[in-house]
Amino acid sequence: MTGSDVTRDGVQGQRPGRDASPQALQPAGRRGRRRRRGEELMVPRAEFGSYYGRPIIKPPSWSARDIAGYFFFGGLAGAGSVVAAGAQATGRPTMAKAMKLSSIGALSLSTAALINDLGRPARFHHMLRVIKPTSPMSVGSWILSGYGAFAGAAALSAVTGRLTRTGAAATAGAALLGPAVATYTAVLAADTAVPAWHGAHRELPYVFVASATAAASGMALAVAPLAENQPARCAAAIAAIGEVVSMAAAEKRLGMVAETYRTGRAGTLLKTARVLTVGGAACAAALGHRSRVAAAGAGAMLLAASACTRFGIFAAGMASAEDPVYTVIPQREGLRRAAASAAEAGAGSRGGADSGA
Repeated sequence: MTGSDVTRDGVQGQRPGRDASPQALQPAGRRGRRRRRGEELMVPRAEFGSYYGRPIIKPPSWSARDIAGYFFFGGLAGAGSVVAAGAQATGRPTMAKAMKLSSIGALSLSTAALINDLGRPARFHHMLRVIKPTSPMSVGSWILSGYGAFAGAAALSAVTGRLTRTGAAATAGAALLGPAVATYTAVLAADTAVPAWHGAHRELPYVFVASATAAASGMALAVAPLAENQPARCAAAIAAIGEVVSMAAAEKRLGMVAETYRTGRAGTLLKTARVLTVGGAACAAALGHRSRVAAAGAGAMLLAASACTRFGIFAAGMASAEDPVYTVIPQREGLRRAAASAAEAGAGSRGGADSGA
C-alpha cells in the first residue's frame, strides 16, 4: 500500500474501520437514528467554567444586609440633607427639622452597617489614616466623615434650638456633601470587576441618585404636614421618572448581562421597586395634598422602593460575578468589536491610499 491508496474515506477498496466513523463519536442511543439536516456537532458545546469549578472573578465578600443597607441608608441621609436645606430655606420648619433628624439617624445606621461588614470598628478609623484620590473607598470615607460632622451639628441645633447660625451653616454644609454621600457608593460598586456593576458604570450613579431622591421624598411625605409637603411630591415624581429612565439605559448598555437584573432574586426586587416607585409617586401626586394617611402611605412605598432597588442591584452584581458566562461573553464581544473596528479602519486607510495614487 502506498500513500496514494489512502483516500479521505480510508484505504481505497476497503470499508472504513469502526473507530474512524463519525457515528462512533455519538452516544450509543443515537447511533441508529437518521442524520438531521445541517452539519453534525462533532465538538461538545463549550461550557464556561474555571479550575475547580470556581468563578472566573472572585465575588465580593460583602453581605447583602450590610452593604445593600449601607447603600440605602447612605442615600437616604445624603438626599435628606438636601431636602432639609430646601425646606429650611423656603420656610418649612417642621419638614426641615424632621429631615435633619432623619439624615443623622440614617447616617448612623449606614455607618454601623459598614463597620459591621468591616468586622472591627478600628478598620474604619484606619481608612482615615491616608487620603488616596484614586480609591473610591478612601474618598468615600472622608466624605462620610465630613458629612457626618455637618449633619450632626445641624440636627443638634434643630433639636436644642441653640446656635441657629451655626446650625444653618451646618445644614448648608450637609446639603453640599449630601449628593456625594448619596452617589459615591455607586462609584464604589462600579469600580469593581463585577460585570453587572462595572458594565453600567456610566448609568449607576444616576440610578443611585434617583433612588436616594425617592427615599428622601418618601421620608418627607411620611413626616411632614400636608401644608409643607409640596416639594416632596414634586421630588417623588422626578425621582420616579429618573429611576425608570436610568435603569432602562443601564440595562441597554449591559446587553446580555442585563439578564441578571431581570431574573432571579434581583429581578423580583427590581420589578417590585419599579411598581412601588411609580405607585408611590402617583399616589403622592394625586392624594398627597389631601390626605395625611395617603401621604404617609406614598412615603412608605417610596422608601420600600428605594430599599428594593439597592438590594436588587446588589443581588444582580453577585449573580453576574458567580456565573462565568457574564464575564466571558462580554469580553469576547468587546474583542470582536475591536477587531472589526480595526479592520474597517485598515480598509479605509488602504482605500484612501489607492484613490490618492
